[in-house]
Amino acid sequence: MSNAIRTTLLLATLTGLLVLVGAVVGGQGGMIIAFIFAIIMNFGTYWYSDKIVLKMYKAQEVTEAEQPQLYNTVRKLADRANMPMPRVYIVHTSMPNAFATGRNPENAAVAATTALMNLLDTEELEGVLAHELAHVKNRDTLISAIAATIAGVITLIATWLRWSAIFGGLGGRDNQGSIISFIALAVIAPLAATIIQLAISRSREFAADAEGARISQKPWALANALHKLERGVGHQPQRENINEGTAHMFIVNPFKKGALTALFRTHPHTEERIRRLKEMK
Repeated sequence: MSNAIRTTLLLATLTGLLVLVGAVVGGQGGMIIAFIFAIIMNFGTYWYSDKIVLKMYKAQEVTEAEQPQLYNTVRKLADRANMPMPRVYIVHTSMPNAFATGRNPENAAVAATTALMNLLDTEELEGVLAHELAHVKNRDTLISAIAATIAGVITLIATWLRWSAIFGGLGGRDNQGSIISFIALAVIAPLAATIIQLAISRSREFAADAEGARISQKPWALANALHKLERGVGHQPQRENINEGTAHMFIVNPFKKGALTALFRTHPHTEERIRRLKEMK
């Protein structure tokens, strides 16, 4: 199954889950309210997600005069990919990583950390930046924002549902079986939404690796960069003001892997990403 089809199916499933939760909470009226709430949040995400993320990480926009290598590399790759030149940012942190944001290629930003620029050589840096431009070109930044927003709405409704069940605010549903069912849904729905959201993120990473390798024309460079970044992130003793809700945006997960990694990974296994890149010609 192609990444595009898989992403479409996962988004459809996530939307269906939102409809289900809305219907359980309030029937047809609940469905309508859930959709309206999702539309409002998606509207805000569409217009302001890039500004929020860049401000969150205190990203500093740079010019060609301030960061000539970084800026010119992004411009060269954007020209090669037939894309508008995105805004270029740096994030002052000891964590080697990069991310892209923005609702479309005309309103995009690419950010690299200072540690990333110190760690990678020229070709490896090209590979990472090409990967981020691929996310912009494929509109993954918008897809991820929509998925995160829908999952957030489901989690918000489920949280309200849990508290309503506990304190008897379920509109007449006062039998024990009904309350237990509502609590079960309130626990399962956000869990399922998170798993689907992360599955979308993992699927888009493979696509961005492949497209980024084509843009840079150096798949081995991106593979080498991923190897270095995985080791660099793993050796970090702390995550400097990194929000777990934005972990999926980075080229590698900035957090150490926990015990429950199979379902809750924000990224595919780095070893698998490297293997696929090395197989490219």
